[in-house]
Amino acid sequence: MDAPTPSFDGGCTCRQVRYRLNSPPLVVHCCHCRWCQRESGASFALNAMIESDRVVHLADEPEVVHTPSASGAGQQIARCPTCRVAVWSHYAGTGPLTRFVRVGTLDEPDRLPPDLHVFTESKQPWVVLPPGAVAFPAYYDRKLHWSAGSLARWQMLRPLIDAYRQSRPPA
Repeated sequence: MDAPTPSFDGGCTCRQVRYRLNSPPLVVHCCHCRWCQRESGASFALNAMIESDRVVHLADEPEVVHTPSASGAGQQIARCPTCRVAVWSHYAGTGPLTRFVRVGTLDEPDRLPPDLHVFTESKQPWVVLPPGAVAFPAYYDRKLHWSAGSLARWQMLRPLIDAYRQSRPPA
């Protein structure tokens, strides 16, 4: 018998917005860029990137708020309409096809530690990364650092991402 696929439940503080990740994420980023610091109000953002169709709503839908980003293309942040907690973002590059789930909104956030630390060139100087942490001053090449399974899932998603990008008006 096959082992069950792990799932991860989460939601906002008031529990009006609840969701389930039906599989492990593609990757978990700990982003130390100044934009993530500002938007999170913390020293970094911890996001689990996953295909949107692998996220199931268990309660109310979040409200999507357009927020400026460093790229100039903005991002869509999904927030509880009542307690205003951000549960995930859609970034311009992949749009609604992927969600960057805020790991801190999971019921068991310790199940998803960061795979990679990005934009460490702008991390707070008092943040000390653990020995052996995979870290990059800016971004990285996913082909070199993602698991084979995540890369295969990305390849399946890639034609949809390309179609999404072609459907958008030029910036």
